[in-house]
Amino acid sequence: MLVSYKWLKDYIEIDDLTPQEIAEKLTRSGVEVDIVHEMNQGVKNIVVGKVLECEKHPEADKLNLCKVDIGEEEPVQIVCGAANVGADQFVVVAKVGARLPGGMKIKRAKLRGQVSEGMICSLQELGFEGKVVAKEFSEGIFNFPTEIAPGTDALGLLNLDDQVLELDLTANRADCLSLIGTAYEIAAILGRDVKLPEVTEIKETKEKGSDYVSVRVEATEDNPYYGAIMIKDVTIAPSPLWLQTKLMASGIRPINNVVDITNFVLLEYGQPLHAFDYERFGSKEVLVRRAKDEEKMTTLDDVDRTLSSDYLAITNGTVPVALAGVMGGADSEVSEDTKTILLEAAYFKGTTIRKASRELGLRSDASSRFEKGVDPSRVKKAGLRAATMIAELAGGTVLSEVVEHNNLDVTPKEITITLDKINGVLGTSITNTEVNDILHKLQFDFEEDNNQYKVSVPTRRQDVQIQVDIVEEVGRLYGYNNIPTTLPNTATTPGGLTSVQANKRKVRRFLENVGLHEAVSYSLTTTEKESHFKDEGGYRVKVASPMSEERSTLRTTLLPHLLDALSHNKNRNILNVNLYEMGSVFSTEEQTVTKQPEETTYISGAIMGLWHEHSWQGEKKPVDFYVLKGMVEGLLAQLNVIDKAEFIQGEGKGFHPGRTAKLLVNGVEIGILGQLHPSVAKEWSLTEVYMFEINLHRLLMEEVEAIRYTPIPRYPAMDRDIALVVDEGVQAGVVESLIKEFGGQLITRVALFDLYQGEHLEKGKKSLAFSLRYQDPEKTLTEEEVTKVHEAVLNGLEEKIGAKLRS
Repeated sequence: MLVSYKWLKDYIEIDDLTPQEIAEKLTRSGVEVDIVHEMNQGVKNIVVGKVLECEKHPEADKLNLCKVDIGEEEPVQIVCGAANVGADQFVVVAKVGARLPGGMKIKRAKLRGQVSEGMICSLQELGFEGKVVAKEFSEGIFNFPTEIAPGTDALGLLNLDDQVLELDLTANRADCLSLIGTAYEIAAILGRDVKLPEVTEIKETKEKGSDYVSVRVEATEDNPYYGAIMIKDVTIAPSPLWLQTKLMASGIRPINNVVDITNFVLLEYGQPLHAFDYERFGSKEVLVRRAKDEEKMTTLDDVDRTLSSDYLAITNGTVPVALAGVMGGADSEVSEDTKTILLEAAYFKGTTIRKASRELGLRSDASSRFEKGVDPSRVKKAGLRAATMIAELAGGTVLSEVVEHNNLDVTPKEITITLDKINGVLGTSITNTEVNDILHKLQFDFEEDNNQYKVSVPTRRQDVQIQVDIVEEVGRLYGYNNIPTTLPNTATTPGGLTSVQANKRKVRRFLENVGLHEAVSYSLTTTEKESHFKDEGGYRVKVASPMSEERSTLRTTLLPHLLDALSHNKNRNILNVNLYEMGSVFSTEEQTVTKQPEETTYISGAIMGLWHEHSWQGEKKPVDFYVLKGMVEGLLAQLNVIDKAEFIQGEGKGFHPGRTAKLLVNGVEIGILGQLHPSVAKEWSLTEVYMFEINLHRLLMEEVEAIRYTPIPRYPAMDRDIALVVDEGVQAGVVESLIKEFGGQLITRVALFDLYQGEHLEKGKKSLAFSLRYQDPEKTLTEEEVTKVHEAVLNGLEEKIGAKLRS
């Protein structure tokens, strides 16, 4: 909401305060002011000039030679390239020595041999945004609508000496979407009175409004009040300059006097109005009803709209002439030929307006106010205010009798609250005298008896509905800076993390400690990217109105976004990248989603380039499968599930078939790790990348035994190494499991330390070397005892998998 400081002074006395001071006080009270805009962007020395003569430049077809009276002894010659410049116009002249926005200085110049002593300006050249400049002046110079003495300072006339406060309003403060509402807020802060505009009742006329129109409302719940005011014999013309500049300061383009007045009252009262051309309306009946499905109409922006029964339509009894609360129809638009106005002042239900505005992608100043809620007590007053101004500025005659349907409740909300409740919530010791003063400043009627308040909330404050709203009003006007810092006076419980939260932190810390950096990516992706890792079968959750094709589907895997991050780094010559992400993936069993999709937490990682094996030594090695597997094993050990985990060779879509393993916990597959398939890597312009993805939710649901203390062994251990020749297809993990099985409780550690294939071995064979540790916690083992168990291990391996000791 843009609020003109000069315009605001029409409603409250603030001459003693600067716009910056007003902004500070508003922000401290809870109505944030983002910025105070200076209308004057460095402009000076501009005056009103009268074009006495205008002729074509003898040497340039697109230039004009203008003799301009600027209030000095002699007229000056100015060369102007605007197509709409002409004799007898009153224009804005930047004199020699003037400054324009951006530091531009006007100098005496020669253009194609002709002297130019100044510049005739467009509004854009003076710093106005093009979107607020009237269309007739949008591509040319501006000329004043009335005669003004040449030489008059143009800064004040164009409102360039104004400053504009930009309010960043929360949704509940719809009352400040108007000049009057903002004035009430400032009055509450300063303890001053608000000067409301005079609204006069319509004078008796021979003809009445009901002679021209009737009003019927079918959708009474959506439209409890509709008022129609008839105004005859209007003359459509440009608005007075003061009205145009006020609208431009508020970000609205002037159009004509009637439309500008409805916009003026919209900004003043916060009440949207609409003016119909009565001759083009099509009937003598206004019928407000729900639109019909597939019903058509063309709105003021010349777009054909298809309506639905969820929208509210203003009709002439037959066809829609306006989309209620959103935008009028093109067929009944006020034009230069309009003579009779049907002025609409209505109250529409916010939820109905919001639905139509959102689904049609049609947001307007009117819809934004109806959505948040307008003051029901001001609806008719705003209509009468606009009708009076139209009679004054457009020469119309307002016909007596507002034709209306009125079922609108304007009863103030009554809230009962005690002083103890206010102080209890705020943690203060505010006295009843102070509360009384604050309620008076807010202009809330109230009764107070023995520190109990019965507050009558004016209808302009639709956001104040319950006790805590009264507490908030008292607190913000008492001053947030005056409220002491206190602890809540309530029962407390000791805080702490759940086991899942604690384990998630443990996962993060472990992965960061081994050198991975956390990535945070969008939950939305594309089906094409996911297809590299997921089969086409099944259903995906698609966004109904995606902001782009890249964000059209809820992800079912974290891997594509990690590859995006790796590719982004590689394209910037950062080749050693190690990332992980913990996030949600989504799934559904429905083709058309009718219930909440299932959300599951996954943990994924991706590494490429060189790996710092020992960061304290600065050593690096290329990443490979075993680096990745070591990370995952370490992670499982941190979560105390390593004994339940098993890695088996497998395949996964998007992974290299010979360098991929499935992760099983308690026999259930919960993850995958391995090298990215070269063809997939090529899609992201990458080479050798290793990745893992684990269902973290499933992993954290595993029951784990409590960590128990094991005393340091009192008796020595005996280590023996064996090198076994086995078939190429025998996995080292299988051999390790068999060694533990045949060795029993005496084997406390088995570690693979060498793999050999090549010379001195039969074709199709390989050598696996293991280090075995034998230890008994109860006694010292003898050589004979260890040898007996060791031979049992070798015999068992030979019998089970044909393993032989390598000679």
